[in-house]
Parts: sequence; C-alpha cells; structure tokens
Amino acid sequence: MTTQEPPRLTDGELRAIAKLVYEKSGIVLHDGKRELITSRLQKRLRHLGLESYGAYLKLVAADASGAELVTLLDSIATNHTHFFREAKHFDLLVERALASSAHKQGRELQGWCAACSTGEEPYTILMSLLEAGVPRVKMLASDMSTKALATARQAVYRLERMQEVPRPLLHKYFQKGLGAQAGLARVHPDVRRMVEFRQLNLLEVSSLGQTFDFIFCRNVMIYFDKAVQQRVVAMLERHLAPGGYLFIAHSESLNGISHGLTTIAPAAFQRRAA
Repeated sequence: MTTQEPPRLTDGELRAIAKLVYEKSGIVLHDGKRELITSRLQKRLRHLGLESYGAYLKLVAADASGAELVTLLDSIATNHTHFFREAKHFDLLVERALASSAHKQGRELQGWCAACSTGEEPYTILMSLLEAGVPRVKMLASDMSTKALATARQAVYRLERMQEVPRPLLHKYFQKGLGAQAGLARVHPDVRRMVEFRQLNLLEVSSLGQTFDFIFCRNVMIYFDKAVQQRVVAMLERHLAPGGYLFIAHSESLNGISHGLTTIAPAAFQRRAA
C-alpha cells in the first residue's frame, strides 16, 4: 500500500494565501513562511479531501458563511502566551489603577484585552487588580481565533503551564481538577464572570460604542506591517478614555506610527486627559 503524497504548495498558491491572509487579518506571510503554511493547512486539506491548495482557496471563496475563512485564519494565527507574561505591565497597571479617579470614586474600571489568545492575559490582569484591592473591573477580551477563544472561555489550563502563577494566587483564583481532571485547574467562576469574550478582527473594528480605561494589545502587531500597525493603533487610541492606558509588547514599537499618546514606561502609553 502506498501513502498518498501531501499536496505541494506552489509559488502561486503561496502568494494567493498570503494575499488573502493579509487582506483579512493584516498578518504578513513572506516566502519564508511556506513551511508554516503547509504544516498548518495540510491537515485541513486532508480532512476536506482536497488535492491542492488552489482547490482549498476556491472553497474558501465559495463559502458565503465565511466559516472556512475563519478556519483558515485560525490555522495561520500563532496563539502563544502564558500567565504573567512581561509582568512589569501588570504592576504598572495596578499602580495607575489605584491612583485613578475611577477607583477612588468607586467606578467600575473598563478594560480591553484586544488580542487575548487563550485567555491567560485577561485572567492575569484581573488577578493582579483584585489582589491590589481593585474589585470593580469589567473586561472585554477579544481575539480573531475562534479556537483560542474556546479555550479562553473554558478557562481550563494544565498546571505545568502555570509555573508563573504565584502559589497563593493559584489557590485563591483557581479550582484544581480531581480524578480524571487531575493536573488541570480552572479559573474561579467569580473571575470568569468579569470577562466578556468576543471574536473581533482588529482590522474590522471601527467603533465598539465605548471607551476603556486601559487596553492591552500585546504580541500581535509584530505580525503587521507599518500600514496595518497605523490603522490598528489609531483604532485603539480612539477607544481609550481620556487618561487611559495602552500596553503593547516590549518586542513591539510605535516608532514611525502617528499617534497622540504619551510614553509613560517601556511599551506603555497614556492618552492625554481631556
């Protein structure tokens, strides 16, 4: 018995996939991403019984529901994150939140985690604020990936992936699995209720109908070129309340991007107060 050879990704198909992904998500796929595209889409082609990437692109274009496009983008997107990643940002957020007029007046803080991946970041934000005595917080957490959002909503994580969570917080904010669930932990319901998860493509957001006291948008703009970064930063700035804060990753920069934000710390910015 012979094993069928996997489809070969031609140069034309590579360019067509890269063009579609860029137009729909802003993610730049250069020629060096051939292996990544192949490894992530091969299984989908096999599942659908398709013999070429060109046939798959035709299927995506013909799907009026857009579901297959979402599956394609889910496959390409990289969702790597962990609890308390770049921890100094959470310390800075706590410091600024405690000093904010919203907290002093007892108003609920509004936050947006704009690329929440599998949920570790919004849950870290909430744990940090709750521990500091900021109990009134409401989070919007969004991502383009439906697969990542499913994990975030479920809020179940393997204990070996939670080495960065201080033990007291692990006991306080997680429920450890027993029996068949041993080795797993789930975020406490009281914390989960503070987050609304929503599928959003940052390129398609014009207005969410509200502004936020803080926005985290970390480790996503590294996949964008300057033109897309400009669009995303302008959109995020519009969604910051006066005096609100924007956090990006330390590997990212707003150099060459037009904005009206003030740098307050590495990869942290503030919108001018009204």
